[in-house]
Amino acid sequence: MIVATTNYAAIVRPLQVLVMVIAVLFFARVLRSASVQARPTDQEPVPRGRRGGALALEFIEPTERAGERVEVDPAVTVGRSAECDLQLVDTYLSSRHARVANDDGELSIEDLGSTNGTYVNQELVQGRLALERGDIVQVGGILFEVVR
Repeated sequence: MIVATTNYAAIVRPLQVLVMVIAVLFFARVLRSASVQARPTDQEPVPRGRRGGALALEFIEPTERAGERVEVDPAVTVGRSAECDLQLVDTYLSSRHARVANDDGELSIEDLGSTNGTYVNQELVQGRLALERGDIVQVGGILFEVVR
């Protein structure tokens, strides 16, 4: 009589390790997002019309582009399409996701009917919304901070 045996530990152990690695990466991403949202601004908001340069967007995530500045003049369309001014690779980004406009140094954003929505400070954008210095903008999995 031949009995086939399976080494249960050899099969299950790698799967357990894989699940733990995925869980750790997920929680690291959640903590990173929470720390970015919770960080205090270093100064009081600059009143509108004050000199000091035009507002721009600065990448927070993806981390390989963190700190990269995007000047908005006169407007920037964000999405996956090659027709967009700022073409980004992200599975949660629509082909034409959002439009950021510069009106005399002041920025505003509007969602262009994207599937996953556009968020400013974790609130869904409805219509056109004025942006302030320090706002956190999320399009798909991409995070920007509004900077001067």
